[in-house]
Amino acid sequence: MKNQTAISSVLLLSLSDTPRTIYLLFTIFLLIYLMTVLSNFLIILLVVTCAHLHTPMYFFLGNLAFLDMSYSSVTAPRLLYDLSTHRWSMSLSDCIAQMFFSMYLGGCEVYLLCSMSYDRYVAICRPLHYSQIMSWDTCIKMMSFVWFSGLFVPTICTLCLRRLMFCGPNLIQSFYCDLPHLFQISCTDTSINYLVLTMSGSLIGIVAFVATFYPYILIFCRVIKIHSSDGKYKAFSTCTSHLTVVLIFYASITFIYFVPNTSNLLTLNQVVTVIYTLVTPLLNPLIYSLRNKDLKTALWRALHVQKKTS
Repeated sequence: MKNQTAISSVLLLSLSDTPRTIYLLFTIFLLIYLMTVLSNFLIILLVVTCAHLHTPMYFFLGNLAFLDMSYSSVTAPRLLYDLSTHRWSMSLSDCIAQMFFSMYLGGCEVYLLCSMSYDRYVAICRPLHYSQIMSWDTCIKMMSFVWFSGLFVPTICTLCLRRLMFCGPNLIQSFYCDLPHLFQISCTDTSINYLVLTMSGSLIGIVAFVATFYPYILIFCRVIKIHSSDGKYKAFSTCTSHLTVVLIFYASITFIYFVPNTSNLLTLNQVVTVIYTLVTPLLNPLIYSLRNKDLKTALWRALHVQKKTS
């Protein structure tokens, strides 16, 4: 420890060393980010301004759009900056801040997907009591829980970082900062930090996973009892968009955090990380809007009114 000097900045892994490839990636990622912000903001605007979208399902969808827009903004602008300047470095404090907000927003999305699963369960399995169970008071309480509970794991993990000394090598095997990457550049024993991360992450992850998918087991059991094929299709169509988003989210999380980050899988891990951090926030509004007649109708009405006023 005597000859080890604390580092003040970290080096990120460049996505490419070829200038032409870097310019191509910058253009693609810039378009993805702009489309992500625009599509999610459009959903939020429609949910707020259209009276027929003032329902619990679209209330949660509006919050999901805000989460996706915020999560993408934590990583995309910095990535675009690094691609344009070829710096691929940031201060240690900025790295920790990026890690905190990405963990916080990711955690909030986990809890929000649980809330949306419960909403679909009540809508399909208890339709006569839906308005009573999913009242606005209940929805606001659920969203308050989502936004505050998301602070639990990142706050504990960030506080545990205070006991670590970072002395290099300061190269992070990713284009953005995440907690496991910070552990790798620490010259202090990280066993306690790994224990805290594993225990808190596993406990919350298992509970959230069960809370998200168990309602769909109940929904499936209810739907297969419906004799009409039209009734089955209508019931499934109300939750397929959400289930698709959930599967994409958990598949990406599983690969990033549970598949060993070896040199053989480094490129594949980078691709999946790009999909999770940049593409998924864009896919979510597309998945919901393409399969949702209410959103399409609201958008058409908004465009029609805009044409009339102009």
